[in-house]
Amino acid sequence: MKAIDPELYPAQLEAKQTNFIETLKGLDFPQPEVFDSAPSQFRMRAEFRIWHEEGRAHYAMNRAGEKRPYIIDSFPIGGPLINQLMTPLIEAINKSPALSRKLFCAEFLTTLSGEVLVTLIYHRPVDDEWQQAALELQSQLNIMVIGRSRKQKVVLERDYVVEKLSVDGREYSYQQVESGFTQPNAEVNQKMLSWASSCCASEDNSNQNNDLLELYCGNGNFTAVLAQHFKQVLATEISKISVRSAETNFTENKVDNVTVVRMSSEEFTQALNGERPFRRLKDIELDSYNFSTIFVDPPRAGLDDGTLKLAQRFDRILYVSCNPQTLRTNLDRLTETHEIVRTAIFDQFPWTDHLESGVLLVRR
Repeated sequence: MKAIDPELYPAQLEAKQTNFIETLKGLDFPQPEVFDSAPSQFRMRAEFRIWHEEGRAHYAMNRAGEKRPYIIDSFPIGGPLINQLMTPLIEAINKSPALSRKLFCAEFLTTLSGEVLVTLIYHRPVDDEWQQAALELQSQLNIMVIGRSRKQKVVLERDYVVEKLSVDGREYSYQQVESGFTQPNAEVNQKMLSWASSCCASEDNSNQNNDLLELYCGNGNFTAVLAQHFKQVLATEISKISVRSAETNFTENKVDNVTVVRMSSEEFTQALNGERPFRRLKDIELDSYNFSTIFVDPPRAGLDDGTLKLAQRFDRILYVSCNPQTLRTNLDRLTETHEIVRTAIFDQFPWTDHLESGVLLVRR
């Protein structure tokens, strides 16, 4: 991969801040709080194509518009554990025909807490010979390994890592499943969690009598931290894998005031409006909640029309966005009823145009 010059990082972050401010131009908003990243070794996940050439397997990546990949031997934006393991892993794979034959992809999932899960994906069935070789690989490199092929998944130890994140002096434990979504930049994630928590904290503790609605809760990344500021939290998530991880994470972090419902934001809006009943809500009394705040962290498409209308019913809207363009479109609607009192940018993805941001709105 192209070398990274850390001295250029402040300029690229400043350019992102300028672009964000330009995107929100015309709205009344305070100066963004800026949360930077380490300029290198910040990404906890990585996926590499495996390219076979002259009898050896190599890590490879594709450039946009090019079919033939280019071979790499390092990944500067990858976390420390990824860079430490790339060479010994590919060397071990090349020494073992059982590991290298028809291997076409290697995925790394690592943590600040020191755990590593490597998924090896094949164009052939994963057999007993592979399993024995993979067990030796696990022991040799002190990692966890999963083998995948079409309609097959072989888990040798477990299919998740346990991350430890520090937020405002407290440590949180998160199960992160191999196929589930997790924030890729753990250090910046900690900053995002702290900022979101500060938005929900109340000096007079009035939130302790109010409740939080969270849409798109994922594995409970934000939920576990924000729950301390509210009497109850009702969270929605559509992915079964993420719901199971969220419930595990609440138990591990001794968070006992959260209920997770597996449904989309559109479905929940229909339920809250009384438009249709859902069996998934049969044991939940929606009328018992005293919602004051809604927290949303939507996909790149932003909030749909129904969810925007739902959000406008709340006194406070906390919005974390992965797409400044759709954020701006949504803010045009939300600022009809609410004012922006805080903004922030989080550089989850240095050296790219992608930017995470946060906005806190309060009813006018």
